[in-house]
Amino acid sequence: MNDDGFVEMKDEYLAPRTVQGHVKWFDPTKGFGFVVTDDGGPDILLHANVLRNFGQSSVADSAGIEVIVQQTARGMQAVEVLRIDPPVPTEPAPLEDMATVDPDVLASLPLEPARVKWFDKTKGFGFANIFGRPEDVFVHFEVLRRSGLADLQPGEAVGLRTVDGKRGRMATQVTSWEAALQDRE
Repeated sequence: MNDDGFVEMKDEYLAPRTVQGHVKWFDPTKGFGFVVTDDGGPDILLHANVLRNFGQSSVADSAGIEVIVQQTARGMQAVEVLRIDPPVPTEPAPLEDMATVDPDVLASLPLEPARVKWFDKTKGFGFANIFGRPEDVFVHFEVLRRSGLADLQPGEAVGLRTVDGKRGRMATQVTSWEAALQDRE
């Protein structure tokens, strides 16, 4: 402890480092959540601003994540998100429109720029619009979760892979806008 009553930290604890783990939980309403590293250790604070700098407003619980962390006076905090992987599915997709489509075909669909019209996590679905197309695209919560996201905000820019379902266009994958731009290059 120094003369000001603060605990002094050694420089090696202050140096940022990269860790991999998974999202323990994230609440977009509260604006934060926690990450647990693969090799154990204390929970890592993940603030919404750090997630927004990566281009996402939310992240699904159990999603894989790679972050740069730094020890602070309040504990370990993520300072930059490098990668997010969707959670590992525990059961087949409940959406019958996608059940008959080959997963490789779904992965090869073009990633199209879109904007969220509305999404209600409580109802479990919402809609988005692909730029230049008049129809709404149905976005199911399970597709969102499998894409590594936990929620969407009205007006949020995203990338969508879509198929024609029995009742119209539906999303098979949702990505951050930045990921959609990288996919187009």
